Order: sequence, then structure tokens, then C-alpha cells
Amino acid sequence: MTGFETRAIHAGQEPDPLTGAVVPPIYQVSTYAQDGVGGLRGGYEYSRSGNPTRTALETCLAALDAPSSTTAAALAFASGLAAEDTLIRTTCAPGSHIVIPNDAYGGTYRLVARVAGPWGVEHTPASVLDPQAIAAAIIPGRTRLVWIETPTNPLLNVADIAAIAEVAHVAGALLVVDSTFASPYLQQPLELGADVVVHSTTKYLGGHSDVIGGALVVTDPQLAERLRFHQNAMGAVPGPVDCWLVLRGIKTLGVRMDRHCANARAVAAMLVDHPAVSAVLYPGLPEHPGHAAAQRQMRDFGGMVSFRLKAGEQAALEVCRRTEVFTLGESLGGVESLIEHPGRMTHASAAGSPLEVPADLVRLSVGIESIDDLIADLTKALD
Repeated sequence: MTGFETRAIHAGQEPDPLTGAVVPPIYQVSTYAQDGVGGLRGGYEYSRSGNPTRTALETCLAALDAPSSTTAAALAFASGLAAEDTLIRTTCAPGSHIVIPNDAYGGTYRLVARVAGPWGVEHTPASVLDPQAIAAAIIPGRTRLVWIETPTNPLLNVADIAAIAEVAHVAGALLVVDSTFASPYLQQPLELGADVVVHSTTKYLGGHSDVIGGALVVTDPQLAERLRFHQNAMGAVPGPVDCWLVLRGIKTLGVRMDRHCANARAVAAMLVDHPAVSAVLYPGLPEHPGHAAAQRQMRDFGGMVSFRLKAGEQAALEVCRRTEVFTLGESLGGVESLIEHPGRMTHASAAGSPLEVPADLVRLSVGIESIDDLIADLTKALD
């Protein structure tokens, strides 16, 4: 299976051998009968350690993110932050150091600064736009992870994955890429030299705002085994219904992302011409600083758009209040369009830090509704 859409529908999802069901069953079970002491039937003993519905999801994710790898492995978690925490605990120890984006997602910053920090893991923010800035932030012998998002949340900066992978590997660090905004449909960082891909499967992979989940995807079997040990030992695993919901969403990921991207392009074009808007942050714009990198490593430019208001924070809050088709809410990547104020919502944990976001910033998750309705809704809110 070589085509993305074919892999999304079939990888890890063969018809059930007992019934012929074309969709993997939900194995709502905690424990499994053994054929004698230590004789695991099908390799399963307890659903924290493994569940057939989770195996189907993990097999599919590995096939999507690393299609050319014969050793790729994916691990599913109860949330994106559970995946991130497991990765940090697996690869770092007190005295370790992590380089993070200077515009990282607020939850990632909170985890690194306020959870891993007291444990003894230090961090340094650096711009993902500049591989040399990342190189300068690395502490030789101590930096275990170079952690980037691309595109970043919420400023939509785009990192040159291959260039930063080289910088990280020269220093003996792993390159971690949070590819949530792009999804495997638009971008495959492992194919460009990354060591670990992080997904919040809550977002585009699930796609319907009805499930919380996360995932790590790697190609190094030894790293996969260490992560799998901690996945089981720490226990932040998704339930079978959550895994089934993400698998269902993945089946339509390609067609949904095409529509998300088309709508986002149209919304960005409207915002560029609107007199109330001071800046539009969208990788599809030729003037965007990451446009060239996005063209090289992404299939399209994504469904996320951020913009800033000339009149400042109060104007941003008013726009968020006035929309009707765009729902005021956190999260992203669902079929419905969302609008939010990062400074007071998703990135409030970064307030007062070097990662604080502009107060006049509005972030859009552009859904798959009629583009005419989306444009009219935003225009009315801005006017």
C-alpha cells in the first residue's frame, strides 16, 4: 500500500477474521484468558499493556508517518501531553536540557517548565526559524532533546526540519517534531530526519472534536522499546473507544485536510485585505518567513490561520465574541471552525514568560463549512 489515503483506510485494519467486519472491533476488555501460565493468546494479557483496538491505531499511525521505514513504531496515549511527558521521562534525567520553540504551545511550555523543571530538567527557548539559533541554545553533553513544532502554535512559524535535524544530531540530541498542526497528511518529519514525531490525535487525526488522545512515532527500535516500557509502566494509555474514534477519523483525514487547507487559504486572503488587520500569520502567504520551507516539506499549508488586530487586545476579544459560525473555543482540527484568543486561553500558561504571545492575536482553526459562510462571519465580526 503506497498511497496515503489507502494506508489511512487499511493499515492495521484488516477485516476481522472471526466475523468479517470491515471496521476493527472495539475490544472493551481489561483482561485476557491465557493458554496456560505465561501463554498469551494473541500476545495480550492486560489492556494497559496492549489492546487490539489500540494496536490497530498504532499500526496505522506508523504507516502514515513513516511510509518508507521497515522499523517504524507508534505508541498511542491518553492525550498529547501524556505522550510528551512519557517521552521526556524516557529520554531525560535530572540535569538534562531541552531546547524548545520560543513560541511553543502553552501546554508544552507548562510541562517542560513547571513539571520537568522541578524534576531537574532545564530548557532554553529558541526560534524554529533559525537553525543556528537552535545550535546556539544547545548545551553540549546535556541537551537530550531539540523540540520543535512546525507549524508552531499559535504563531504559525515553520521550521526547516532537515536542517534542524542535522544540528541536533551533530550535538548528539534527538529531534522531536510536534506535527499536530500539519498531520501526517501534510508533513512526515521522520522522512526528513526527525527522530520522534508527536501528535495530539485529538486534533486533525481524530477530526471531530469527540476524543482526547496523543501519539509518538519513531523509527529506532531501541527507542521504541524504551518508550513502550514507559507507556506501560506510567499507564497513560487511551481506552479502546478513544482508539476506535481516532481510527475512524483517520479514514477521512486526506479529504478533510484538502478542504481545511482550501478554506484557510481563502480566509487568509480575506484577512490580508481587511483594514482592521495588522498582520496575517499563515505559511501559504509568499511573504511568510517560513513559506519556502513549507513549500519544500509540506503537501499544503494547513487549516490554521492567526492574525493580529490594529486596535489591540480589546478588538481581538470583540472579534472572538462576535463570530457565529466560528465557535469560541479551545482546541483545533475538528470539522467545525473555532476562534480563540491565545493570550487568555490556550497560551495563558505562558503569560509573563519569554513565550508570552501578543495580546492582539486571534487564532482560527478553519473548518470545512461553506467558505462563503466563513468569510461572511469573519467580515461581520471584524466590521
